Amino acid sequence: MVKIPVLSRKQIFRLAFLLVLISAGVLAYFYRVPIGEFLKERLTFLEIRTVQRIVKEEDAVIEVVDDTSPAVVSVVQKKMVLDFFSGPLSQKQGIGTGFIIRENGVILTNRHVVSDQDAEYSVVTADGTEYEVKEIHRDTAYDLAILKVSASGLPTLSLGDSDQIKVGQSVVAIGNALGRLSNTVTKGIVSGIGRGITAGGSLGGDTEELDDVIQTDAAINPGNSGGPLLNLSSEVVGINVAVASEAENIGFAIPINLVKSAVDQFEQTGKIVRPFLGVSYYLITEDAAKVQDLPRGAFVQEVVAGSAAQKAGVKAGDVITAIGGGSITEKNSLAKIVLKYEVGDKVSLTVVRNGKTIALSATLGESQSD
Repeated sequence: MVKIPVLSRKQIFRLAFLLVLISAGVLAYFYRVPIGEFLKERLTFLEIRTVQRIVKEEDAVIEVVDDTSPAVVSVVQKKMVLDFFSGPLSQKQGIGTGFIIRENGVILTNRHVVSDQDAEYSVVTADGTEYEVKEIHRDTAYDLAILKVSASGLPTLSLGDSDQIKVGQSVVAIGNALGRLSNTVTKGIVSGIGRGITAGGSLGGDTEELDDVIQTDAAINPGNSGGPLLNLSSEVVGINVAVASEAENIGFAIPINLVKSAVDQFEQTGKIVRPFLGVSYYLITEDAAKVQDLPRGAFVQEVVAGSAAQKAGVKAGDVITAIGGGSITEKNSLAKIVLKYEVGDKVSLTVVRNGKTIALSATLGESQSD
């Protein structure tokens, strides 16, 4: 009888390990080419998708520019100046941008672009046609002006919904950036919402504090002021504003939803009437409140004489923290809250004065366009 050798546990383990190695080697030999091809195909697929995404976005931007440029205009200022040798001369220069929203010649721009009431203004379209501005309606609530020219059949832009904007969203800014009466285009993303800035004119004119604006890294300079900030559906989501303080790679725009009511009112009545509280202020953000140990809200710098605020007892140095129960924040500014009301409405004010909270009541007045 032949004896079969009995393997020890250690020998069995070694034999099993050897078989595994041999099997792995055989599999690797037979499948090395398919695995390599699979990885190569996968990487190529990912590269193609990346390129396709970039090309798709570039095509979208090009389409936006092609669709909207005909409705973007350069705003030109004409003013008499005194020359020492020649006497009075008419000086003409491009100072900003606007965009057409109605075929009959209704145009939106910034108020500070057309702030000089002693000057005359015209607009130049993309094809070089110049139209004299017949009417200017300046909004007192926002850096907005509505211009009217005598025309018909003009190309127009559609107004989008700025409440749907998301941080990281792609946007396009179009404007008369160099003051040469020709449009330039910059592309970027929305980098912030509900910001506060100081907006100013390209000629060093009026400046004003604006809050609740859109921040973008699309380059915006004084010549772009009043031009459209567009989403990739070719809709206007904001009105570009120039910034008085120097800031690289940062641009700002007024959300278009904030000015829609002014447009509707102008078309219905021929003027812009806003509810008016009567304070100039700067916004104390959440971060600033922590650093300065102040309440979050609107710090009152000045109270307009005879205004609703003065009649209610508001004083310079007060911090208005809420109006009608609505807290004042970066995304819910004092101006935004007031615009929800009508002229003559009575509103409650929550005010912090010398560390104490007091309640006041104001009846909103009327502020007309100038």
